[in-house]
Amino acid sequence: MKKIIVLLAFTVFICGACSNRDSGVPTLTWWQMGNMQPGFAADQRIISDYVEEKIGVRVNFRLAGWAEAAQRFNTMINSGEYFDILFTDAGTYNRFFAQGAFADITDLLPEEAPLLWETVPAILWEGVKINGRIYSVPSYKDSSISGFYFWNDYFVQKYNIDVTKTGWSYLDEVFSRVKEGEGPRFYPFLLSRSSNIWVFDFYDSLLTDFPVIGIRIDDPERRVVLTIEQPDIVETFKYFRSWYEAGIINPDANLLHETPSTPNPLLKMLQAWPSVALVVAARDGIERYHPVRFFGPYYSTASIQGSMNGISSNSRHKAEALKLLELVNTDTKLRDMLVYGIEGKHFNYVDDGTAVEIIRAAGDWSLVNYMQGNYFIVTPQKDVPPNYWDEIRQQNEIAQPVTTMGFVIDLEPIRVDLMNCKLVWDRYSTDLTLGASNPNEILPKVIRELKAAGVDRLIENIQQQVDVFFNR
Repeated sequence: MKKIIVLLAFTVFICGACSNRDSGVPTLTWWQMGNMQPGFAADQRIISDYVEEKIGVRVNFRLAGWAEAAQRFNTMINSGEYFDILFTDAGTYNRFFAQGAFADITDLLPEEAPLLWETVPAILWEGVKINGRIYSVPSYKDSSISGFYFWNDYFVQKYNIDVTKTGWSYLDEVFSRVKEGEGPRFYPFLLSRSSNIWVFDFYDSLLTDFPVIGIRIDDPERRVVLTIEQPDIVETFKYFRSWYEAGIINPDANLLHETPSTPNPLLKMLQAWPSVALVVAARDGIERYHPVRFFGPYYSTASIQGSMNGISSNSRHKAEALKLLELVNTDTKLRDMLVYGIEGKHFNYVDDGTAVEIIRAAGDWSLVNYMQGNYFIVTPQKDVPPNYWDEIRQQNEIAQPVTTMGFVIDLEPIRVDLMNCKLVWDRYSTDLTLGASNPNEILPKVIRELKAAGVDRLIENIQQQVDVFFNR
């Protein structure tokens, strides 16, 4: 009797799993990163019902936890595990392409997803091309890069800081005045190992994750250089060293993994847009931050490849997968569900549907908003500054492409030299970039060791690839 019950239960399970296939409605498997929250299975059935109503397919979201995602996705690609759509970025896109994981959707796009093709700006399609072909759908978001100073208004007024000025030399002047005025226990430039200090951002490291080599973003000749030999970088290291010695940078910066909090910071340096200053000020308990752009906006291959979704070369439903991505990027109701969750459970529409209000008691939502698609069709939250999304779009519209825009490096011929050079740089980078070591003493040593590790050969190989790509 028990055997019969088990057999019946198993049959029901199998039939349930096959019901969509038997009814002719395919279910697309879409892998992303994130942490599964309780009740998500029921939530995604609601999303899937909506998708089926719109385009005749269902969707099964699979989430790899943050700690395991890299290994999980590698295993999937190496083993040939079936999926239809996979979130990817600059760290995995080219490698997975080289392994044959992603379908060429260049010709399929205008035919099967014309609205998607038109909605995503042309420069983003250029930014995801490999060998002139398209293998992923980029997410239209803060796809260009802008660097901002956020000056605390308290110090702006107290020290008469000119918020129209930028550059290391002006920061040096302000830091010195504030340090003298606030005393030895105040650190004007709080940093840690995780701080983005914009030392190398004027050079494109060409998707190598190795800032020691790169091309100046405005160099029309596209010369690959050893960045730590360049006068502007050397000058920056010297500023940081002087700030470290003067107590402007906190003395434990090179030991901390997170930047220490302070009730009244002088300055933050962020990739942002002006309205972010209001959000950060509210979070930090600051009356006002003055946002001052010091970098960009620029488009680069890396900035565009921050969020993409590739369709599996083994997918049995490539056209349907592309239609799903088109719906995600053009349908506000679906996009809101992916960003916020289920209406009435995770959020409510307010102000005649022009804004949403999060229901905090419902807990966190499983999906991560930057992994799916277009930001600019999402209904904004009620407490978001009115110009928040417009400012992102405007920055994208005026962004200039770096001179290396579209170049995608082939890592295979440089893999060994790149690994060896990274090992050298990793031993010195933290202390050097945070001012804890003297660049006059350390830089010559680092450069000697890099040359012994093959950095000249690395630069020569990369330069050849750049020259071939740009037909020089």
